[in-house]
Order: sequence, then C-alpha cells, then structure tokens
Amino acid sequence: MPVFVAPPASEAELVSRAEQLAGEPLGVLAARVGWEAPADLRRHKGFTGQLMERLLGATGGSRAVADFPELGVELKTLPVDARGVPSESTFVTSIPLGEIGDVEFEQSRVVRKLSRVLWVPVEGTRSLPVAERRVGTPLIWSPSAEELSVLRSDWESLCLLIAQGQVESVTGHLGRYLQVRPKARDGSARRVAYDEDGARLLANPRGFYLRARFTQQILARHFRLG
Repeated sequence: MPVFVAPPASEAELVSRAEQLAGEPLGVLAARVGWEAPADLRRHKGFTGQLMERLLGATGGSRAVADFPELGVELKTLPVDARGVPSESTFVTSIPLGEIGDVEFEQSRVVRKLSRVLWVPVEGTRSLPVAERRVGTPLIWSPSAEELSVLRSDWESLCLLIAQGQVESVTGHLGRYLQVRPKARDGSARRVAYDEDGARLLANPRGFYLRARFTQQILARHFRLG
C-alpha cells in the first residue's frame, strides 16, 4: 500500500525528516511509498522531486505556492556529480507570459519559491542506475541580501524584455543567476504572449531556472567545498 506522509509541523521537523533520508538509495526510498525507480530519467524527469515530496509530506503540488505552504518552504532536489557539483540548472517556476508586466519582484512567483528552500542533493551521475543513486545531506537556505539583489536584477531585466514583446529573443544566455528557458513536454505547447506592438501571439511556455554555477555556490559555501 502506498504510504501517506503527513505534512511536517515545523521547519525543524522537515529538516530532520530530510536528514534521515541522507545516504539512502532512491530505489529503497521509492519502495517505501510503493513506487519503483525508473530505468532512467529521460521520460521521468520529475521522479526524484516527486519522490522527495511524497516522503517529506509536501502538499503544494503544481500550484504557484511553496511545496510546504504552511512553512513557506520550497523543496528542490539537486543532481550533483561525484565532486558535489550540480549537473544541471534548477527549475524555479513557470512564467505567466501574458501577465509578466503586472507584477513587482516582491510579489513574484520567483520570490515565493526562493524565499526559503530545502535543498536535497542527489547523486546524478548518468552511468549510475537511478535506483542506486543516493540522497545527500540536505540544507535549508534563504538568499542573502547580495544574492537577492542579483536575482532581482536578473528578474527585472528578463521580465522587461518579455513585457516589451521580445519573448522570442530571451535566451538562456541572459541573466547572471536566473535564466529563462523553454518549459514544455513538447514543442507543440503554446501560451499567450504579446509582441512589440502589443498584439497577442502564441509562444512556447517559458520558465525561470537557476544557473548551475549559482547552486554550486550555495553548496560550496554551506558544505565548505573547494
């Protein structure tokens, strides 16, 4: 029978739960909730995150709120290599293309998602079977004033381009910590956006992502790596 895990009552309880998972292989943890680890993650990219949500009692789901709404804590799994270096960028939130100019940074989805984050590193070496990949030691994090300043600058500049109708020119090369990338299961998905003349158009869904070099800085500072 699949196991139901009640939401944690406090941040301390959440961190304690995550710490108890450290060192465990994903296959063993999946069996606890009646799941089976996939052979690879190419068609199951959300598996690790969903498994951690289930094990830790997250209730936020796909809504534009934190994964643990009562605590205001977002959960982010982070695939890392043998050196503890993140192997890919981290999805933050989808972008409401047609409404991006109506929100200030403080009320943005990015702030709601990144104000308080529980990072859970997971072995991400592709040659290692998914079931054998182990969960690492978690860390709880909030952006420093300097980090928040850079995130704000990235968010404002990227949103301005989108609001000005230049969504198609916004590539993953822009942004110091935060970048915009396509976010869809396939290329046929479309969302309402606007061109430079204010006319409606249909564009591929986009999402905000944290660059791997930024999450590497977070891990390095916390675990004193390198």
